[in-house]
Amino acid sequence: MGGIQERSGSLMFKPSALAYTYDGSFEGLLCCVFESYTWKEIPLAVHSEGAEQGLLLESKWIETDKAKAERVLKSIPLRISPEAEELVRLGFWSNTPGKELLLLNFLYLGFKHGRKVMNMLADDTVHALQKAVQQLRREGHLYLGFVRFSVYGPVMAAVIEPQGYILPVIQEHFCDRFQGESFMIYDQTHEVALIHEPGREAIIPLSGWTPPEPDEAEEAYRRLWTGFYHAIGIKERRNDRLRSSLMPKRYWKHMVEMNGSNGVPALAAAQRKKALQPEPPKTIGPLPASLRQTNTHT
Repeated sequence: MGGIQERSGSLMFKPSALAYTYDGSFEGLLCCVFESYTWKEIPLAVHSEGAEQGLLLESKWIETDKAKAERVLKSIPLRISPEAEELVRLGFWSNTPGKELLLLNFLYLGFKHGRKVMNMLADDTVHALQKAVQQLRREGHLYLGFVRFSVYGPVMAAVIEPQGYILPVIQEHFCDRFQGESFMIYDQTHEVALIHEPGREAIIPLSGWTPPEPDEAEEAYRRLWTGFYHAIGIKERRNDRLRSSLMPKRYWKHMVEMNGSNGVPALAAAQRKKALQPEPPKTIGPLPASLRQTNTHT
């Protein structure tokens, strides 16, 4: 694969009144790159199957071929740099509008300029991709502190609603931190789940999962945590505007300490007394057989 200008001659790629449509997978997007170089055409739009088309363009379906995708993927670290391969993968996981065309344009530049493209920050394409990846990493970093686990029978489970596809970004952190535990982090936005049990982990498709009702022990620990959160706060130094900046409200839905009115728990005296004497949670055991799947999400 060459750059926008072929090495063997002066033939340039020409914009085509086409919209590439692919299956939404990372391999499918790489096949779009392969198709563009095969036919020396630059599509005006690239979108996943089922997405809305903003322009009235002829749609061209790009079939996913793992062999073609592998060829493109291997060429990125060889022709550009290993850092470029990571940037492309992270960019694909971002929720930036038009990310497919952005990545396609970045690879055009990368195959033309090589390693130098990583430092071409004044270029609109490179700058936009770097910004998208920065936002994805920031959201992943925030979720390292915003994930709230609850104990449901033999597993710990948490629900998140990220904007970007961050499970691969936070996977190493949580699997390393809870090596001896069985847990699940369910991404409600993208309908996938990170499943972990000692010695095994995977990201699998999971649609429509709803957490069961917590038992008494879990409820007690939630009250304890909520009480602790508000007990350590200093009323005179409360700054709701700063808190909303550091902990955006879109994360509050799945944070137990923020589920009361304005984040303040309403506990009766009897409940507070009971919370001080919680029953121990059930022992964490292996994952239920229904969750032991091995297929991964790209």
